[in-house]
Amino acid sequence: MVFEYILKQNGIDPDHDLDIDKSIDFGSTAAAFISNTADFTVEFEPYATGLETEGAGYVVASLGVDSGYVPYTAFSAKASYIEENPDVIQAFTNALQKGMDYVNAHTAEETASSIAPQFADTDEKSLETIVARYLEQDTWKTDLIFTEESYNLLLEILESADMLTDHPDYKNLVITGYAEKAAE
Repeated sequence: MVFEYILKQNGIDPDHDLDIDKSIDFGSTAAAFISNTADFTVEFEPYATGLETEGAGYVVASLGVDSGYVPYTAFSAKASYIEENPDVIQAFTNALQKGMDYVNAHTAEETASSIAPQFADTDEKSLETIVARYLEQDTWKTDLIFTEESYNLLLEILESADMLTDHPDYKNLVITGYAEKAAE
């Protein structure tokens, strides 16, 4: 959806100006690209860097840079759980903020070394490349506050993909107090 949104923002009609094969399982797109079934592929890491490392392709653009701050990861909880467990929600948010603080205050090498145990299938040099790319692209915000601007961008992308017909009110869905407290 983000890719198609970016295409549309640049005057390209994804339905008529090019062929996008949406039938490929997301986990198989890099393999399909390597087998020469496509000229371009959209990949998450570590697959994008893996293609470069193998000499099978190059990262030519970042959807994250071209789209703006899209909240790719969001955590949801029932209102009843939040009301009954505010300390758990705050502790969880604080832990996430601590991670954000770490990656924003350390070098790519330090962060790669720190996260390597979580990515056993990816060599540390590739992790360094990925983290360096993310740092250069300003991928990670300094806080976890889900802004109304990012929320509206997400809605615009979903609407552009015909996945949304209504605009739920930001104030009814997003709670920023825990992230604001964690950022202090």
